[in-house]
Amino acid sequence: MRAQRGDWLVIKGSTLGKPDQRGLIIEVHSSDGTPPYVVRWLQDDHVSMVFPGPDAVIITEAEQSAADEAERARLAALQKAIVTGQRSSR
Repeated sequence: MRAQRGDWLVIKGSTLGKPDQRGLIIEVHSSDGTPPYVVRWLQDDHVSMVFPGPDAVIITEAEQSAADEAERARLAALQKAIVTGQRSSR
C-alpha cells in the first residue's frame, strides 16, 4: 500500500450495515509512501496515525475528484428529471 498527502484512506465496513470510514491522508512519513499515515477522519474530524489493515484501500485525489464529479452529474440529471417530470404533469 502506497499513498501520498491528499489521498483518501477508506476502511471498508466489516459487517452489514456498518458504513465505510473515510479519511483524508494529511501526512505520509515515509519517502516511498508506505504506512503509517496521519489521517483526518471525515466522520468526526479526529486526527490519528494509522497502519491500515487488509480492509483498507487508498483512493487517489484524482480518483476521488472523478468520483465526486460523476456523482454531481448524476444528481444534476436526477434533479432535472424531477423538475421536468413535475412540469409535464401539470
